[in-house]
Amino acid sequence: MMLQRLYRLTNCNRILQRTVLRKNIYPTRKSESNIQIARRVTIISPFTIMGIWGIVENKNQNEDKTQIATKELLAKADTLYDEGDYRSIYDLLSKYKDIKDVEILWRLSRAIYKMSEIASDVEAQKLTYEGYDLMCMALDIKEDHYAVHKWISLFLNNKSSLEGTKANIKESYNIKKHILRALELKPDDATLHYMLGFWCYEVSNLAWYQRKIASIIFAEPPTSSFEEALMYLENAEKIDPNFYSRNLLMLGKTYLKLNRKEDAIKYLKKAAEFPAKDDEDQKTKQEAQKILNSI
Repeated sequence: MMLQRLYRLTNCNRILQRTVLRKNIYPTRKSESNIQIARRVTIISPFTIMGIWGIVENKNQNEDKTQIATKELLAKADTLYDEGDYRSIYDLLSKYKDIKDVEILWRLSRAIYKMSEIASDVEAQKLTYEGYDLMCMALDIKEDHYAVHKWISLFLNNKSSLEGTKANIKESYNIKKHILRALELKPDDATLHYMLGFWCYEVSNLAWYQRKIASIIFAEPPTSSFEEALMYLENAEKIDPNFYSRNLLMLGKTYLKLNRKEDAIKYLKKAAEFPAKDDEDQKTKQEAQKILNSI
């Protein structure tokens, strides 16, 4: 509410400023002589100037208050995210999505993505499309923001998965394009390196029927290799060691694909022993242990 009240107050100040200026620049009575106009302007101008400066000062103060309120709002959202309270973030930020602030939009979408991971199938689909639409809005506002490309790629992947194998393959180039753009804007983001490594692994691991669909859709189907996947996954681990259970798991799986069994076991054990913070970590631990048992 504070952001919205400040926004309305700022607009009122702009209208008042235009009214005062117009009143003093364009006199209503054309029949006044130049001397009369000069006298009137001489009498009013000190107060007019004071009023204008007051409006400008109030405007600046209001803008400062708006910026402070926004920073506090974002800080609260980030704290809630660290606590895993995604529903509270949604309730907090969804009231401000019409302001079209990119920092608010991508944080709101991040919370929606996390909510979709633990929601029912019907609710997850609804949340996925909601988050995707918000990120498309954010992309129209600011193209050169790494988080916008990062989260739109994740939503695009989930959205196309909901729409079937053909849609998922069809969007594969766009998904990669957004990840690469995000990496260009923030090359030291470990999660982005993981995302690109995961993309390379999935493309390299396509089943024969998926490759056939890809060859029908594209003149040149997306290609990669497990070596390329490993490069990005290792980069992620170098940037931020043990930052993400899924990166440890994917390193283990990729090493297995490359017949590097000892390295695979090393990272699968790390994934299985990772201190679980949420359901995703718990599922990752279980998958890693299952693979270890099968080796």
